[in-house]
Amino acid sequence: MLRLRKILLCNYLYLVLLILIIILTILRINLKPKLFYDNKYYEVIGTIENINIDGNKLILDIKSREELIGTYYFKNIKEKNKFNLLLGDKVKIKGEIISPNIPTNDNVFNYNKYLRNKSIYHLIKIDSINKLSSNDKFYYKVKNKIIDRMNNNAYLYTFIIGDKSLINDEVKSSYQVNGISHLFAISGMHISLLSSIILVILSKLKVRENYKYLIVTIFLVLYLFLTGFSPSIIRGVLFFIVFSYNKLYYFYISPINLFILVLCITLCINPFYIYEVSFLYSFLISLALLLSINYLSTGNYLIRLLKVSSISFLVSIPISLYNFYEINILGIIYNLFFVPLVSLIIFPLSLITFLCPYFEPIFNFMISILEKLSLLLSNINIGRFVFIKLNFFIYIIYLLLVFIIIYFINKSKYKFILIIFFLLIIHYNIPSLINNYYVEMLDVGQGDSIFMRVGNKSILIDTGGIEKYEEDWQRKRKNFSIAKSITIPHLKSMGVHKIDYLITSHGDFDHMGEAINLVNNFKVEKVILNCGTYNDLENELIKILDKKRILHYSCIKELNIDKNKFYFLQTKEYDNENDNSNVIYADINSYKFLFMGDASVTTEKEVMSIYNLPDIDVLKVGHHGSKTSSSEEFVSEINPKYSVISVGKNNRYGHPNKEVLNNLKNSKIYRTDQEGSIIFKIQNDKLIIETSRS
Repeated sequence: MLRLRKILLCNYLYLVLLILIIILTILRINLKPKLFYDNKYYEVIGTIENINIDGNKLILDIKSREELIGTYYFKNIKEKNKFNLLLGDKVKIKGEIISPNIPTNDNVFNYNKYLRNKSIYHLIKIDSINKLSSNDKFYYKVKNKIIDRMNNNAYLYTFIIGDKSLINDEVKSSYQVNGISHLFAISGMHISLLSSIILVILSKLKVRENYKYLIVTIFLVLYLFLTGFSPSIIRGVLFFIVFSYNKLYYFYISPINLFILVLCITLCINPFYIYEVSFLYSFLISLALLLSINYLSTGNYLIRLLKVSSISFLVSIPISLYNFYEINILGIIYNLFFVPLVSLIIFPLSLITFLCPYFEPIFNFMISILEKLSLLLSNINIGRFVFIKLNFFIYIIYLLLVFIIIYFINKSKYKFILIIFFLLIIHYNIPSLINNYYVEMLDVGQGDSIFMRVGNKSILIDTGGIEKYEEDWQRKRKNFSIAKSITIPHLKSMGVHKIDYLITSHGDFDHMGEAINLVNNFKVEKVILNCGTYNDLENELIKILDKKRILHYSCIKELNIDKNKFYFLQTKEYDNENDNSNVIYADINSYKFLFMGDASVTTEKEVMSIYNLPDIDVLKVGHHGSKTSSSEEFVSEINPKYSVISVGKNNRYGHPNKEVLNNLKNSKIYRTDQEGSIIFKIQNDKLIIETSRS
């Protein structure tokens, strides 16, 4: 034991171990995976690892020769009600195996990368599921019992097994905005409380000290398997184990060396954890708190909590900026309330409710308070700052500065705080310091959304949108939000603090269906609507605009934006939305752009009879390339150099029409279904064209 203790006290041992693990991690994440499936139809036999039902959609994690995520749509309510699969069941499924989509807009959530980090390389569209045998393993039986006992309570799932998927997306987003989402990941705080409860019970039973910790260790390892080895839970469990045995057997290993040991074990379990935001938050904040332990030990409970919150926020800045392009300074204050609420009341209450379901009404009442308060605070824009995405190494510099601050925190040298504050000010103002001129056609599927930066002004023409309606059980229910998944994160990554002009070409859902979401998430100065009567969607938007006191106009003739002219050519009223589309001619730094909305041949004839528009540089093709627009006469008249078609991949309308493509053949054609997002940059009087897939 003495020899072991002497070896474990050698600091160089941990440094060498860390270097070796880093090298091994780099090698492992760059290994080419062994794949068993191609993109074609297969019959797969595997074991169900996870089950999720969302409306009429069933999502299964299946362990086979490769790990697969399968999606199946119930044919009717009767079939859904008869669903009786459990974790661990062996099934035979038939369906088409596909690769996860690569994002076609920059700086948005990369589902393909997310799955690869979990060693998942294929999805399967399930046509049929046949159960071959029921689960017979103890592990799955225990997990099924736990899941059954939680009765689909989203927060019991969150705090008992670390699964946040059932929490409402809007509420989950509010936690992120308020800077408190870390409270809903099972971490050292939760593991410590859980372990302390078990230790107290074992002490009452007069179990010997070393046996107590052995029992708790076995329990925690089993708990790791039940929760699926998330990075924050691994860190919490390993920290408890190594710190406990370090104390129990008097090894006297320093906290920093124990931290290195935990980090190395975690990366040995899964090297891809290094890409996960939860891993970065968990380990970097833990390291910072360990380094500043003396600073944190002084003051009363509230002062100590404020110090912990401040240091945690400081460390989270580079991680949040790189991944979410936004920070909320008020998160420091919010944590002073939410940390005690969650850690001292809600989490212990979740354990009590799990053991005794009679407490569920009380638990749900506390959760409703938590959610309502978070949603309320998320609407406060004071303290929220959006930053343009920069080179990766800028965030490394931020991180180094943060740890320099923490290193000197006990020596009262706060000049580094001023340095990081100064850098943040410059970073925040980069979009305002540079006169940008670009037009970007976002890939929003079967719809339109065009973002423009003209000098210091931000303009968004249309928002995209997928029709939200209940369909019959034979078809998919569409509940995907383009704004939350694409437009909002993309605009934030561009450093957009506000939208100066939100222009809707017309009232169809695929053009303005996400307008309310954008108005609720960005400061919008002015909204411009098209001519004609308002439909229900436009009236709903106007109510929100009036409530927020946002100026809105319709049927205008022109805009002057930073010495650039925007002319609205369609001022005649028709009896349909498409022909009432705003047709916008923009002269941006001497380059001519024409945005046609969904205007048909009828509007094109009207425009030609009034205006002379020869040699357009960039044409946003009308109505997604439908045969009702872009007549040969009109295209010949405007003679576009580049034609851009915003269209959904494999859309059911058959857009773009072959005849339209033939009419546009003398121009260079770009399509969002093929190139993804398309950006036209005006730099040094030259037009530079980039696509997300180039």
